[in-house]
Amino acid sequence: MSQKDNSEKVDKGLRLLVKTSFVVFVGIFISKLFAYVYRIIIARYYGPEIYGLFSLAVMIVSWIVAISLFGLTNGLLRFIPLYRGKKQFNKIKHLIKFSAITLLFLSIFSAAMLFLFSEFISINLFHDSDLIIFLKIFSFLIPFVIFSSLYLEILRAFEEISWYSFIFNILQNVSRIIFLLLFILLGIQTNGIIFSYFLSFFAMFLVSYFVCKYKFSKFFEKSNLNKKAKSEINKKFVSYSWPIMFSSVLGSIFFWLDSFLIGYFLGATEVGIYNAAVPIVLLLGFAPEIFMQLFFPLITKEFSKKNLSTINELSKQVGKWIFLINLPLFFIMLIFPGVIIKILFGESYLLAENSLRILSIGYFISRSLVISNQLILITGKSRLFLVNIILSLGINFLLNILLIPKYGISGAAMSTTIVLVASAIVFVWQAKHYTSIIPLKRKMIRIFFVSIIPLLLLFSIKKIVPINYVSFFLLGFFFILSYLILIFMTGCLDKNDFMILKSLRKRVSEKNNYEKNKDHPPSGY
Repeated sequence: MSQKDNSEKVDKGLRLLVKTSFVVFVGIFISKLFAYVYRIIIARYYGPEIYGLFSLAVMIVSWIVAISLFGLTNGLLRFIPLYRGKKQFNKIKHLIKFSAITLLFLSIFSAAMLFLFSEFISINLFHDSDLIIFLKIFSFLIPFVIFSSLYLEILRAFEEISWYSFIFNILQNVSRIIFLLLFILLGIQTNGIIFSYFLSFFAMFLVSYFVCKYKFSKFFEKSNLNKKAKSEINKKFVSYSWPIMFSSVLGSIFFWLDSFLIGYFLGATEVGIYNAAVPIVLLLGFAPEIFMQLFFPLITKEFSKKNLSTINELSKQVGKWIFLINLPLFFIMLIFPGVIIKILFGESYLLAENSLRILSIGYFISRSLVISNQLILITGKSRLFLVNIILSLGINFLLNILLIPKYGISGAAMSTTIVLVASAIVFVWQAKHYTSIIPLKRKMIRIFFVSIIPLLLLFSIKKIVPINYVSFFLLGFFFILSYLILIFMTGCLDKNDFMILKSLRKRVSEKNNYEKNKDHPPSGY
């Protein structure tokens, strides 16, 4: 491919990413806002113990769902774009049908197992009988969660990001909080949490199913492949998917391992306190989510055409954007952890202040290097990905056992941060080895040093001004504004950034002109 063709492909890919990212941004913003409101209502209205029980129940269901999916939805996310790039539509039809039948049996079996063993799990593992009702009702939720995941990943694989974002980010979270508030008004106590969570997933399942059937009805038809062709496709598909299944399971276990071991060593109340820090630090996943929902299908399609140079440029640029967005957010978490927790969850959760500060370091580094994970997966190295997750989980488990009894919830945060940083470095090295791509730009170093200036100013003002809600928001606004001004003034942006900014400005200008013409139509209209 010529340099000109490559440049055009990169520009087109970046424009597509930014175009869909705006839609995703709105969806994720609403999602995060309502997800935090939902958790805050539970944490404040019901207290740390009930919030801890809810967190434990969600953790257990997440693990079971990750196992039951068997990595098939992740497999679809890779194979549908691959077969689309090669115009092999019959293979897509077969994979969708194969996945649906397999997941039907797995979901029913998993739901039955959780229902039957809910009492054993609650009493023998977590020593709390109040957890039983959460697990029993959540067991009926499992098939709906699994098939929601199936239909949502089909939408994503076909690059229907607007629908994906609306259903997954907006519908799910908005309906959840509406149901919760309704149950509270009706005087339904703990069961209100359980049923609101259940009904939101049921709504997501129904809408995702009907959208898929409407938009891709031809892909739900029977394929014309012979038995031998189907067998070969199944073999490749399952060979790629099962390591992803274990990776998803172990990734989910990794995410919830801290809560599990805190619950085991300390109790449900401490789980609730720690889970005030976790959703806050997950805001550092906001920027990657904006781009990743389209990024993986996009680079997978380019990989099928062997356009590595295009993938290289897209990876570096998206990696830079993630770093640019996350850096000020990371600094604010590092400096004001107590204020953030107090605003969102209340004084009862201030014991998580140090945990938030520690976790923010690990998540910032991990999310800044997340592109490397995607690069390994597009090469089909799902087993290598699995090995990485197993090692990370094993080390995190050992560190948690050593650190939680000694340092409490801060020990759990230290363990996770150590493993997140180490595994991120390993992923970068492996991505370089298999794709010759390091998704980092030199200008990221300049961005970091430029950000030190507003950071020092923030430290200086913090020593003089008393910190309350008003001063926190004013200082945060001042810091982000000065950060953005310095980014523009010091040459941290490159031609791709300006191309996107110019494109966005053009779209805004066109929209404004359209609105003016709509309000004031030309004479004779």
